Amino acid sequence: MSILTGGAVPSSAPVASVAAGAFTLDFDLSFLLQMVFFSIIVVALKPLLFDPLMKVFEERELQTDGAKVLARKMDEQAGEMLRRYEAELEKVRTAAAEERERMRAEVTQLEQRILAEARQETATILERGRARIAAEAKTTRAELQARSVELSREIARKVLGREVV
Repeated sequence: MSILTGGAVPSSAPVASVAAGAFTLDFDLSFLLQMVFFSIIVVALKPLLFDPLMKVFEERELQTDGAKVLARKMDEQAGEMLRRYEAELEKVRTAAAEERERMRAEVTQLEQRILAEARQETATILERGRARIAAEAKTTRAELQARSVELSREIARKVLGREVV
């Protein structure tokens, strides 16, 4: 008969007894022997395998923590260096702007002085030119005045075709 029909369970079906909720555990010599071998292996492997492995894990953890601390310190140093760099850069920019403004003012003054000198020279040259032209005009007028009688006779002679007295 089967378990489903509620009949008796044969002793050769351990799976059926486990399914029914009742199973038996036999502590025989093989179980005790396995426990002894397991204990010997654990005791033998502890100094050979587990302790060195734990040291490696601890060393790795220490190195990782040390690297994290070092990385934080380096990060802080980099931040401080960046702040100093930006402060110095701002100082340099300010100094450059001041220097640029100073040079711009100097150039403007130099330009004004050069323009004033050029205007002065131009005025002097123009005055000399006018004076020379006026002198030449006066000389030419005087020459023409002196020759005016002679020129008017010559013009009349050519126009009239005869000698004029």
